[in-house]
Amino acid sequence: MILNHKIHVLTKKEELDTVRAPGKVAIVLDVLFATSTIATALAHGAADVVPALDEVSARQFAKHQEPGSFVLSGELYAETLPGFAPPTPLALAQHGVSGKRVIYSTTNGTVALRASAEAEDVYAAALVNGRAVIDHVLGAHPGKTVLIVCSGSMGNFNLEDFYGAGYLVELLAERLGEQSDFSDAARAARALFRSAAPVPRLLDCRVGRMMIGRGLRHELEYAAQLSSLDVVPRREGDRLVRV
Repeated sequence: MILNHKIHVLTKKEELDTVRAPGKVAIVLDVLFATSTIATALAHGAADVVPALDEVSARQFAKHQEPGSFVLSGELYAETLPGFAPPTPLALAQHGVSGKRVIYSTTNGTVALRASAEAEDVYAAALVNGRAVIDHVLGAHPGKTVLIVCSGSMGNFNLEDFYGAGYLVELLAERLGEQSDFSDAARAARALFRSAAPVPRLLDCRVGRMMIGRGLRHELEYAAQLSSLDVVPRREGDRLVRV
């Protein structure tokens, strides 16, 4: 039996306003670094991750948590928020998240996760956990339309997210076959993924260059690893949990 998945790539979260999300599966990407961080936090034993819309929402949510039971983490315009733990994957893991709820606010990635709420199911994916997410989605949602949502940057296209989407399309093509119903944006993303190895491509993008300038090359090289984590973050209510 051949199931007719339809695979679309949205180049920025704002494009969610142009599609009908109900009944579809959304896979949200913010490679540098929100979804890479979410996958890593869950891999390091975080109880769950609450994606907040902004700093105010994160602090408000934290007021209702037991002291010592959570970690506030986040950034705005690539600057760590005052009093928050660092928002990048390795730094947050080193800070310590095991057994704790992570309340997480970022400029783009957590906003994209919140904006995807109308989809039937929402997952957080990155290069580091791409295969685990795709394997799960194909097994759990046979025949469903898949929206791969690039977070982008405040209404702008981001190369690293589109590259990550291309990796997911590559994995989907491996499983579904070349004649599957991939949108033109999905095919373009796959072509980008095939054009360069992950580290050089991420080093060459605007956000990558900015992160290098901030001394975060080690975080970028970590986020460029392909399927190093067997972690599937799935939305349950207002939080993401490890499947």
